[in-house]
Formats: sequence, C-alpha cells, structure tokens
Amino acid sequence: MKEDFLTYQTQTSSHPLGLEIVRASGSYVYDASNKAYLDFVAGVSACTLGHCHPKIVSAVQKQAEQYMHVMVYGEFALSPAVQFCKLLSEQLPDNLDTTYLVNSGTEAIEGAIKLARRFTGRSELISAKNSYHGNTMGSLSLLGLEERKSPFRPLLPDVSFIQFNNEDDLLKITTKTAAVVLETIQGGAGFILPKNEYLEKVRARCNQMGALLILDEIQPGFGRTGKLFAFQHYNCVPDILVIGKGMASGLPVGAFTASKNMMTSLQDNPKLGHITTFGGNPVIAAASLATLQEVTQSNLISETLVKEKLFRKLLQHQKIKEIRGSGLMLALIVEDVETANKIILKSLQEGLLLFWLLFESRAVRISPPLTISIEEIEKGCAIILEILNDL
Repeated sequence: MKEDFLTYQTQTSSHPLGLEIVRASGSYVYDASNKAYLDFVAGVSACTLGHCHPKIVSAVQKQAEQYMHVMVYGEFALSPAVQFCKLLSEQLPDNLDTTYLVNSGTEAIEGAIKLARRFTGRSELISAKNSYHGNTMGSLSLLGLEERKSPFRPLLPDVSFIQFNNEDDLLKITTKTAAVVLETIQGGAGFILPKNEYLEKVRARCNQMGALLILDEIQPGFGRTGKLFAFQHYNCVPDILVIGKGMASGLPVGAFTASKNMMTSLQDNPKLGHITTFGGNPVIAAASLATLQEVTQSNLISETLVKEKLFRKLLQHQKIKEIRGSGLMLALIVEDVETANKIILKSLQEGLLLFWLLFESRAVRISPPLTISIEEIEKGCAIILEILNDL
C-alpha cells in the first residue's frame, strides 16, 4: 500500500512519513505490522477525544442509519446540526449566538472574511506576521510568511500585516479596516501566547475604529488550552469566532459564529451570499455534537491543565530551551532544527508520534488527545528524554 500511496496519492512534501495505518484506538495508532504508536499529535489537534471514541463512533453510526446528505446547507432543519449550534451558543458570549457550519477550518476563514466585508462595507483585512489560517486563496492571503504564498500570487488585495503582541502596530487598524484576523494563540509560529493584555488592546482599537475582530480558534478550540476556547482566558470577545479541527473528533468540519444580526447580511444583496453543499452534514454534525457534549459535561477541560503541568514537570532537559503554549497545545523549543528533526524521527522509531510546526523549525509539537492518561504522558515523556540523552 505504501508504494501505491506514493504513486497514486498526491503528497504535500518530498519525504512523507508514510506509515501504513490499519487501525487506531484511544491514544494509539497501529501500523500494518501491528506496531503501536502512542499519539502525541492527535491528527494535528483534530482528534479531541482520541481515536474511535465510543461516543463518537456511536453517534456517527446512529446518524448514518437515519439519513446522511439530503439537501444543501441552510434549507432543511437537520437535528444534529441544530442541536450542535444551540449547545455551542449556550457556551459562548451573547453576541456569538448563531453558527454557520462548513467543511474545514480554511473554509470557515473564507466565510468569516466574506461576512466581515459584507457587514462593514469595507475591504481592508489585517492579519499578523507568521500567522496561519489555512491554504485556500483567501486564507492564504492572510498567511504571514511571504515565501509560502508568493508562488500563488496574485492573492486578495487590501491585506496588511501587524506583529503579534506589538502594541504600536495597532495604529494600523483604521476606519478603512473591515476586520482584524488573529489566531488567539499563534500556531505555526511556535504556539505564541498573547502577552500584556494584547488581545484586550486589539479589541479596544477595533471598537474605536469600527472594525470587526475575527479570532481563529481552529487549533486551540474545544478544550485544548484549559478553556472551551482560548479567548476565554483573556478579557476579549471576538465579533466572529472561527472553529474547526477538534470540533468533530477527527472528522472534516469547520464553522464560523457571530451575531444573528451580522449573519443575516449574507442573506441578501446577493441572496445566498455564502453557500456550501456539504456544510452541516448530519453525520459530521452528530460527531460534533457528541464531541461538544463530552468535553463540556466531563472533566476533560479542567484535566487539561493538570496534564500540562505534568508535561512541564517531566520534560526538563538541557536541550529543551523552552516549552511554549497552553494546556495540551505545547511546543518543545530546542536548540536547532537538526535536534528537532532527530527527536521527531527517532520517536517514531520508538513508537511515539510527534510532529513539526509550520514556521518554527526548532519546535516539536505535543498536542495529544484530551483523553490521554497520566500513564501515557509519563510513557511518552520517558521516550523523549531517552532520545535527548542519546543525542
């Protein structure tokens, strides 16, 4: 199968890991030789409840037996989608009361961009340097690293950039700005947290200029940082919230949430201002609903902070210069790219899945399922420390 994988399926790099996966359960995935790999990546933060969680599997199976796709998004009332949007609204501030379901995080960003421009009547978008919001053309326009997007120009016009955590740059937000689009925690840049009430200051400047604030919670959302969404750690509520990744515990999904008043601007001039065939798919929505129910009705979110403390306690080594991030969205920062590569590749040999970050070459991603156990954390950290000692 690996040969066919390399021959017939397009890869995104010249050296894919190429593991031939035959099953996955809990915190483990298994290859064709039945070798178990402890998963510290969770599908790049997507598998919130681990692999094949019984409640997710049950929800998907039950819904698939009832109906799957029946009509394009927004025409029929489909119970799993309605229930998910209602439960999500109950967890959020009052202005985030209605949700548009789509198929991925990058599509959610696209919808949020369109909504911001349509609602404000303005065109300028402001993003952050070293930001990552997806790879479709609008999302790519917001990407804050020129070398990754220059081959695909021309992109969206009227996009400018500020430095994350730089308060002086906030003066670039003006009455021409439709929206400021920020990751609540910068992901690809190395899990950079906002500092010195930065998000509050962005919020205040947006209010002053009449600009909208869009927060990208695609990666930190659904309990990964110790709150349901990372913005809840800070005194800052967005106008538009963008979500995805861990929303359906491993199934493809995304959404953007805003006020009812704002969302209705997509209904006219033109009608059908944003449409999608498979957004809100009932099988995916059933998985999303089961995920949201589990993370909000269990102790998983509060346990995330306990598990973060354990990671930080165990992963102390002279070759680890810093541990960035929050909750179970952590990045080991080591001395150079060679060390990071060795840790990731040698861990793979030892049955531990780690991964890279997009822009920070010295980083080693640790973003396990929220369901990971204390014993599994201890086991994985022991592998990392052994590798570091052997380097």
